[in-house]
Amino acid sequence: MRVRNGRSIYKRFQRKEVHDMNEKITAQPPKEERQEVLKEIRQLENRKKILENKQRNEERRVRTRRLIERGAILEGIFPLASSLSGTEVKAFLIALSYLPGAAELTANLPKSGDMP
Repeated sequence: MRVRNGRSIYKRFQRKEVHDMNEKITAQPPKEERQEVLKEIRQLENRKKILENKQRNEERRVRTRRLIERGAILEGIFPLASSLSGTEVKAFLIALSYLPGAAELTANLPKSGDMP
């Protein structure tokens, strides 16, 4: 037996100075306490799902608003854009991007993409 600080580990174990590792594993909390903990876990998981859904809905709302605002700007500048299909609007914007000076204009835009 190994002696440490003048006492054997065996004697320390018998005096409960060394905790029994199996004691924690085999000890079961009372059934009611376990059910309460499981119920609380389910409630917290549901709360997490609710918060995640709220966050997704808010992100979707912000994106929708941004798209509507930018579409309104496009139609305000180019009134005929409202009568074009999505593919035609895309082709029109791509054609605009190839005009002389377009590269310099886009290089000078703020990095976030939002104009003041």
